[in-house]
Amino acid sequence: MWSSDRRKFLVLAGALALGACGFTPAYGPQGGGTALLGGVEADAPKTRDEFALVRRLSERLGPAGAARYRLAYKLNTETIGQAITPDNATTRYSLTGSAEYRLHDRASDAVLLTGRVSSFTSWSATGSIVSTQAAEIDAHERLMRMLADQIVTRLLAQAGSLPQ
Repeated sequence: MWSSDRRKFLVLAGALALGACGFTPAYGPQGGGTALLGGVEADAPKTRDEFALVRRLSERLGPAGAARYRLAYKLNTETIGQAITPDNATTRYSLTGSAEYRLHDRASDAVLLTGRVSSFTSWSATGSIVSTQAAEIDAHERLMRMLADQIVTRLLAQAGSLPQ
């Protein structure tokens, strides 16, 4: 079998396997992901972390125009010293975080989807005070970006179950 024929066969076999398992693209004609694009309004942020989370959600789902859904969330973060020198100076920190979310129908305020996501990141504290503070702020931004991406992934995975 020629190499190009083999590739065509493998692509066709993969497409048939996906079609047989009931796979539907999230943004395809039968997928529920299109209802989320521009249709989700997150609760108003109050902290720097919440602003970063909502900004990333807006980047991924688009700005809420005529939003059908309201996304409520609750963030928890914890900073833990990881690398401590013999003279008790912390040189590396770990930042863990989680987000609990609830997707509400705006009309009835009924809870449609719920979930919890978590992740972690870290930063070094070996530079100056300014560079350490900048690294900490960057770590918080990275963590919120990761949490928002996980929330969007979970919402898209469950979007087919949302009422039309």
